[in-house]
Amino acid sequence: MMNRFELVSGDITLEGRITDENPRTAEIVIVSLPIEGEAVRWGDEFYFATALEIPEEHGRQDIEVGEVAFWPAGKAIAVFFGRTPVSVSDKPRAYENVNVFGKLEGDAQSLVKVLSGDRILMRAV
Repeated sequence: MMNRFELVSGDITLEGRITDENPRTAEIVIVSLPIEGEAVRWGDEFYFATALEIPEEHGRQDIEVGEVAFWPAGKAIAVFFGRTPVSVSDKPRAYENVNVFGKLEGDAQSLVKVLSGDRILMRAV
């Protein structure tokens, strides 16, 4: 299985790697790439809707900067790069449980330039 991906929005391109925390989620996302959507900003997180239906798999709310997850209830891919409106510390916190499947490499904070309505492309590398 391919284990690397890129997130692209405007002039921002970040590479990431698939993690082994949620292998079923990762496999479904990987075989579905490329996936494109419209960003919705929520604090220092953005998510974009997909056509994927993936049940919760080892879901959690406490997230690290740079983690990429699937949000089952929203059928969306979520990218975390800082505090969210429900954070209880300096770390990101998801609205509800998400399936973390990837980790960005490089400066995840550069994603602060991504605004609601921007196009996001996730593709295999």
